[in-house]
Amino acid sequence: MSLDFFRLSQEQDREQSVRVVELELPEALDSGEFDRLNDALLRVFAEEPDGRWVVDLSRLSYIGSSVLGLLVNVRQRVKDAGGGLALCGMSPRLLRIFQTCCLEKLFVIRPDRAAAARAIRI
Repeated sequence: MSLDFFRLSQEQDREQSVRVVELELPEALDSGEFDRLNDALLRVFAEEPDGRWVVDLSRLSYIGSSVLGLLVNVRQRVKDAGGGLALCGMSPRLLRIFQTCCLEKLFVIRPDRAAAARAIRI
């Protein structure tokens, strides 16, 4: 199994650049895989914590509690640094998971990358 669990790109909207992290995860991660994902994502966000970030979840059908916790941790680090973060591309199933955990109130959630980028204010 590949350990390339995400793709990083940079996109330009009318205001400024936005860094996009596109997650692509299996439905289950073992502890070693999660640790590698956690370390890699935290390193990526540490490069520009005060930037504009979009996390694209369109390739996911499920997120477990460990990845939800990781997203909350990333959100807090970006917020503390004065950056902005939005999520996009959630399937109805993923949105229900976020709603069950009351996380839809914590995150900016938009249907697509362009809307997510527009929603980020820093």
